[in-house]
Amino acid sequence: MTTKNEGTENPFDPTRLTHKQATNRLKDIKDELERLDGKAELTMEDERAWSEMVSEAEVLDQHIRNLEREADRAKLTKIIGRERVRGAASGHASFEDGVPGSERGSRDDYDVDFLLNPDSVEDKRFRNPWDLSEVRTYGKDPAAVNQEITARAIAAIEKMSGANDKIREAGTNIVEQFDDSKARIARTVLATSSPEYLRAWSKLARGKGHLVTPEEQAAVSRAMSLTDSTGGYLVPFQLDPTVIITANGSLNQIRQIARSVVATGDVWNGVSAGQVNWSWDAEAAEVSDDTPTFAQPTITVHKAAGFVPISIEALEDEANVTQEVARLLAFGKDTLEAAAFISGTGSGQPFGVVTALNGTASNVTGPGAAASAAFTADSVYALDNALPARYRGNSSWLAHRVYYNKIRAFGTSGGSDMWERIGADRPGLLLGRPAYEAENMQSATPAQGHDVLIYGDFQNYVIADRVGMTVEFIPHLFGSTNRFPTGQRGWYAYYRVGADSVNDGAFRMLQLP
Repeated sequence: MTTKNEGTENPFDPTRLTHKQATNRLKDIKDELERLDGKAELTMEDERAWSEMVSEAEVLDQHIRNLEREADRAKLTKIIGRERVRGAASGHASFEDGVPGSERGSRDDYDVDFLLNPDSVEDKRFRNPWDLSEVRTYGKDPAAVNQEITARAIAAIEKMSGANDKIREAGTNIVEQFDDSKARIARTVLATSSPEYLRAWSKLARGKGHLVTPEEQAAVSRAMSLTDSTGGYLVPFQLDPTVIITANGSLNQIRQIARSVVATGDVWNGVSAGQVNWSWDAEAAEVSDDTPTFAQPTITVHKAAGFVPISIEALEDEANVTQEVARLLAFGKDTLEAAAFISGTGSGQPFGVVTALNGTASNVTGPGAAASAAFTADSVYALDNALPARYRGNSSWLAHRVYYNKIRAFGTSGGSDMWERIGADRPGLLLGRPAYEAENMQSATPAQGHDVLIYGDFQNYVIADRVGMTVEFIPHLFGSTNRFPTGQRGWYAYYRVGADSVNDGAFRMLQLP
């Protein structure tokens, strides 16, 4: 670091730098400090350089702040003077829209008029929310940095191409509700939603990797740094099946009524508590211990994989192959999960709600002879009677359509009275509560031990999605006979999801006697 000697003008004086030069220099210092910090042991020269750079960084940071304040004061003075002249000429003050071309300079000199220009200084910083080189991190609290990353991610969602309003709303909700303190989801959004990344992924998905530009390759490298995968590419955020399903709704009805969360790691950790305990205490008496018993349910996310083959002709003819791939992946994901959320074993796949409740106190055996496998109106009423009152307010029914039709067929035995309204059949109200269908629940002829009907508050069945599906492009598929190419290509995709009941007491499941 050059010092300033007496009587000698130092051309490297940090306080003589422009705003852009000072910002870039501060970034260079941060990068060098991070490099030194990663060394196992610092030499005396390293220690000296560290001390000098820290001192210079403090000067630069203050210099940047001074430049910004001076620029803002100059703009305000100019505005006040202009409005005084205008007011004197017209008899009243007015603000004109926009600014002259000469005032639309670069942000480096902070010459954007923040009152007359619709874009404020802060808005201009977010004009390209994907440019993280503008994020100042040196000497800044990590929480404040992550807060800016989150704000940029939300701005990016509003600006990202290839998305409709539903996608943008779903993406914003995911970031605002489920992001963690390290802004992992927000960083994924910024890395995978930029125009450069979308263009690069579209080329890679078509086997046109040789057409990727340096800017697009940089976007791909940045996104790859956020995943622990050894191959493939993250699906652009606006094409991620988790976002698409959230936006458009799931065909899988259990997902419509279950509680959906987004996991940022391999395990989702929640907090649940039983009934809050209250007590009557006398005046001035020591309060009794009314602390509820808290539990910490965990849900492990599991890997699911799929494959989408396509002929070379279809690939060449498809006008928008990236959107089509995203649609197919979302449909396949929904179909796979429909079965897992009902009967998944929990080993290498989500826990299905039937699996989770089977063998617990939530299993209710319907009235009837032991060997009759009777399914009667009394069976339905028995399930309703067994569910605790505190869960009934938000309760729903879940069964195969076959068993709903059996209830309708009770006829004079009470079936018609149970259905308060079957308007358009979406959904019917069984004993005043919505009835949802699950094609993977028991549909066979009633037999002893069949679990046929679930009633409860499905907000206690949690589905934990992990944003970030990875796709690998397979340039050629080979036949099984001679192992020659078939003229097809394909996409191998994988993602992570988990599910389980976090409170079995919120459900009752009917098991036929």
